[in-house]
Amino acid sequence: MNTSLLKLLACSLLACCTLAMRAVPARDFVSSQSETTPAAAAAEASEHDDDADADDSDDAKAAVGRGRRSHHRSNGDSVVAVGHNATLAEDARAEEVVSVFGSSTSAGRVDDAVVSVFGNTHVTGPVGDGAVAVLGNVYVNSKVGGDVVAVIGNVELGPKADVQGQIVVVGGVLLRDPNAIVHGGVQNIFGANFGGFAWLQNWMHRCLLYGRPLAFGSSLDWAWSLALGFLALYVFLGLLFHDTVERCVETFEANPGQSFLAAILTILLTPVVFILLCVTVIGIAALPFLIFALICACIFGKAVVLASLGRRCTGTLVENPAARMAIAVLVGGLIVLLLYTIPVVGFIVFQLLGLLGLGVVMYSLLMVLRARRARDAAPAAAAMAAGPSGPSGAAFAAESPATAAPASAIDPEATAPGVAAAGTAAASAEHGTAEPPASAAAPGVNLLLTAPRAGFWIRMASLALDAILIGVLLGRTHSTDMELIVLAAYGAAMWKLKGATVGGIICSLKVVRLDGREIDWPTATVRALGCFLSLAVAGLGFIWIAIDPEKQSWHDKIAGTVVVRAPRHASLL
Repeated sequence: MNTSLLKLLACSLLACCTLAMRAVPARDFVSSQSETTPAAAAAEASEHDDDADADDSDDAKAAVGRGRRSHHRSNGDSVVAVGHNATLAEDARAEEVVSVFGSSTSAGRVDDAVVSVFGNTHVTGPVGDGAVAVLGNVYVNSKVGGDVVAVIGNVELGPKADVQGQIVVVGGVLLRDPNAIVHGGVQNIFGANFGGFAWLQNWMHRCLLYGRPLAFGSSLDWAWSLALGFLALYVFLGLLFHDTVERCVETFEANPGQSFLAAILTILLTPVVFILLCVTVIGIAALPFLIFALICACIFGKAVVLASLGRRCTGTLVENPAARMAIAVLVGGLIVLLLYTIPVVGFIVFQLLGLLGLGVVMYSLLMVLRARRARDAAPAAAAMAAGPSGPSGAAFAAESPATAAPASAIDPEATAPGVAAAGTAAASAEHGTAEPPASAAAPGVNLLLTAPRAGFWIRMASLALDAILIGVLLGRTHSTDMELIVLAAYGAAMWKLKGATVGGIICSLKVVRLDGREIDWPTATVRALGCFLSLAVAGLGFIWIAIDPEKQSWHDKIAGTVVVRAPRHASLL
């Protein structure tokens, strides 16, 4: 079995190496008419003389100008095709016949192998080595000097089949004529009849090679059925969850850039999360649920993007909100299906739809979490502002949650720094209290939310100081290979314990949460892991500080933190 698999891999590599090393154009290249001339016949006859006449035979072949490269087993050329079928005529001879995204048919003499990738292999002439098909069927009705292999396909042997090697069928069945001869063994791995892959081959020829998911044609009915089935699912989601879809559409239309950034961050962080879960061993059980959640997010997000596109065309034609959202998803889906049929543009639209759909769902969830954190922080801030003022303070604290709650569950404004303080101040004015707006903020960390944001250069200076410090310490232990990991662990510990690293203390910087709470271990850990993401994309996450209005890096946005310049009188220790 191992030998057969190795031969299968070797035959597959033959196709790739032939394309890469020989650089044969994507067209059939067969032997010329000169093979039938007397001079060519004399040259071929001289090949069977003794070893002393071998050099004379080569000279004779070169003299007649055949223009072929020399090979110890073949006088023919290779027949290689990419994107269409490779065919060798009955009276022709070739070294090998290879087709990628097409079928290989050989009726002539082949000295090496006949290989098809995403296509069928049909052999009726002698083959010196093997006949292979990957995602296709193999038909042999001649002598084959090596193995016959089909991966996810069937093998059929005709009455004149004479296989010197083995028959290997992976994911298919063997159909054998009683007169067929097989000198080696027969290995059938995961034997099952899939009914052929003509449908998949047609899709590859008409869609994949043109860079589009769909095309018009009767042979692609299954692809259209699949696409229309998903469209029906998106319409059903728009009808059933029309309120949630509408809020996500508003979030996407108000913050398209943030939604795209959320998608990029999700794609980059997902492998990291998977690795961390696998390291913990216990977290492996959560992997299926996480994968399922990502799939659901992509599906729901596509419905949101389609609704956003369709709403621009339909407007408010229907009064019923559920029907209006379902019609918007349907119209947007039909537009996208038409775009899918355009070469190159089709795959670009397909990828953008999935990317934006994932991003808008992740960004909307982030907005919900931030709104809840701000709403949960409002009662504590109100209680601190009211103090032991008796019944009025109690009434204030009871009213402040409703006042501080955002108007929508998904509201980017609700996460702005100081929103809790603003809500408390408004409640105080409504109840006739005389506290100034600043008194609504909690002492200590909450007051730092109003401090100036730290810019790019001062934060880079602080990071450089921390890097030098860790580098010096690790240099003494000769463990500089772990500098980034140690620097991240050091930063997480210092942010939790002091709210700033040593470099931050020197530069008078402080890391604070947007909801005004103290930095806890989960926030510090997430921020430290987010630093790797900020560094991974050519340091773009750190450069983001210079262009972001709140001067937040990517890891700040992930952890919900901001770096401020602490006042001189404030203690950082």
